[in-house]
Amino acid sequence: MSTSTNRLALEKSPYLLQHAHNPVDWYAWGPEAFDKAKHENKPIFLSIGYSTCHWCHVMERESFESDAVAEVLNQFFVPIKVDREERPDVDRIYMSFVQATTGSGGWPMSVWLTPELKPFFGGTYFPPDSRYGRPGFRQVLEQLATAWQTDREQILKSGDDVLEQLRKHVEGDGAQHAPADQAVFDSCFYQFRRAFDSRLGGFGGSPKFPRPSTLNFLLRYSYLTKNAEASDMVVLTLREMAKGGMNDQLGGGFHRYSVDARWFVPHFEKMLYDQAQLAIAYLEAFQVTGDAALAQVARDIFEYVLRDMTNGDGAFYSAEDADSVIHPDKPHEKGEGAFYVWDAEEIAHLAGDAAEWFGYRYGVEPGGNVMEDPHSEFTGKNILYERFTIADTARRFAVTEEEVTRALDEAKHKLLAARASRIRPHLDDKVLTAWNGLMISAFALGGRVLHEPRYTEAADRAAGFVLKNLCTDNLLLRRWRDGDAAVGGFLDDYAFFVQGLLDLYETDFEDNHLRSAIELTSRMVELFEDPAAGGFFSAADGDTSLVLRAKEDYDGAEPSGNSVAILNLLRLAHITGRAEWREKAEHALRAFGGKMAAGPTGLPQMLVAAMFAVTPPKQIVLAGARDSMGPMRAAICSRYLPFHTLVWAGSHALNPELKNMGEVHGRPTAYVCENFTCQLPVSETEKLTALLQ
Repeated sequence: MSTSTNRLALEKSPYLLQHAHNPVDWYAWGPEAFDKAKHENKPIFLSIGYSTCHWCHVMERESFESDAVAEVLNQFFVPIKVDREERPDVDRIYMSFVQATTGSGGWPMSVWLTPELKPFFGGTYFPPDSRYGRPGFRQVLEQLATAWQTDREQILKSGDDVLEQLRKHVEGDGAQHAPADQAVFDSCFYQFRRAFDSRLGGFGGSPKFPRPSTLNFLLRYSYLTKNAEASDMVVLTLREMAKGGMNDQLGGGFHRYSVDARWFVPHFEKMLYDQAQLAIAYLEAFQVTGDAALAQVARDIFEYVLRDMTNGDGAFYSAEDADSVIHPDKPHEKGEGAFYVWDAEEIAHLAGDAAEWFGYRYGVEPGGNVMEDPHSEFTGKNILYERFTIADTARRFAVTEEEVTRALDEAKHKLLAARASRIRPHLDDKVLTAWNGLMISAFALGGRVLHEPRYTEAADRAAGFVLKNLCTDNLLLRRWRDGDAAVGGFLDDYAFFVQGLLDLYETDFEDNHLRSAIELTSRMVELFEDPAAGGFFSAADGDTSLVLRAKEDYDGAEPSGNSVAILNLLRLAHITGRAEWREKAEHALRAFGGKMAAGPTGLPQMLVAAMFAVTPPKQIVLAGARDSMGPMRAAICSRYLPFHTLVWAGSHALNPELKNMGEVHGRPTAYVCENFTCQLPVSETEKLTALLQ
């Protein structure tokens, strides 16, 4: 294997830096690579992935570290490496192509482009030799190099045709449709209901992915229609997820997805966006049910993020890898989940007298507890999961639940300390504005619902970091790492961060958070809105390297930027009284109305915005000193109120209509308003609670 260094060594992206010593002559996405392709009339090989991607690591070891493969790549192609988390705009365009031409997508993504950046062939992972029903990577390279020499005109024509089809797909039809209504909401619910696993939670069989936007929709649908079945689906899913190995039973936080139907064997990477969205789902389910166990799962997520995913200035890191070092004496040998799994003997040694209780509770088996292990990654190992409850364990060993809880907490503390001495998985330590926005929302809601000032402070510090390091003149940048901020912000960055600021404002009533949300929303509209057809493009205009300007609408592992932007506009219209923002939101909802009607389960977060739009405006305005409203705030935050906005009357500089809403008889006062009509102001918590019912 070559030990050369290529130009990716000059980049900041952890993913690109992982490939800096490949013999492949990699370029970053940019003019240098494009000019070379045009000057030498070579096709581009575009490889897109991210630093915690398991199969990206596999393809690197098998192909990109191979001198023989590098020789072919370097001779016949211009190789470009892209971090999908830094450049989601590039990823979306070529992922649309791969999905349209192969029927599936994923990472690593491998796409071949003309020098004009038009795709003509693509796929995901290619093995080094033909296997798994996939052609070998070197074989594909050689065939495409030959085709470029012998059939170039056909390839160029194919690129033109493909691009035209993609343009129709990603840019929409430009028409206005009827906005989503109750019939569309019902259709979405019944489609999710048909796919629901009524025994184990989740939707469909294995593998099972958490998709929080689905849970958001179902909770709001239940609230709107009084259909308890919808919220029951959410609660069962969250409880079953929390029991499984997908939930880190020792350290808190959730792994990316479960390879089986029972949430037991995870794909072990941890993503910040999962932590943020799942924390919110557990908090909202706690508000609905009052079940303290659901609140505890959210607390565990927050403690994990504060401990392992937060930098010294309060910003949140992006992800931790699935692969980790198996044995400290062999640091280059890594395995899936090695950091997280256990030998029974090691547990027995660390847990001491509580070992038998611990093993019973968490499903530990002497020879390992992973029965279905096709790649033999977990032979003899145990993945911790909640096999039995505390009550079950106490009954089994004829002791009290208090004794079991105390002993197991002590054992977990010892195991967590021992695990901390292992070599941690690779940390992707870049700071992404969009994902920090999601986590700010989660910590803000956590501070509000759990009455935990530390969580509010965490949200405030992260927001301050973004505003200081990634925002100039209300222009956001996408990524910060190692002192360097770069890449112009995308719709996701503006929408998710504004959402975080609004959630933080509803928690601390700081005007500067609301003011920043207003200013950044104005900039978002300026940069991304399609004023003619409605909705928002994912990237700003003017980037000549983008062959398409897409409007993202699919709510997947992350919600789409459009879904969040529309809901932000509706919330801000309520808070500020600016009707033009509601009009922009409704225009966007009409632009996507056809897609919501035709495939509602693909846009559940946008349906959340649509439900907000059709619900009569609801406001709770609190008047008084911010630090004097504790009991009233507690009464509000204990309830699930998804269609209300919470406003401080002291923000009248940003909404003059609030100026006449003051304290009554010098006491903190609440105004509960619906459809622009307010109830009589109340200063007693009991009366406020009655109004909220």
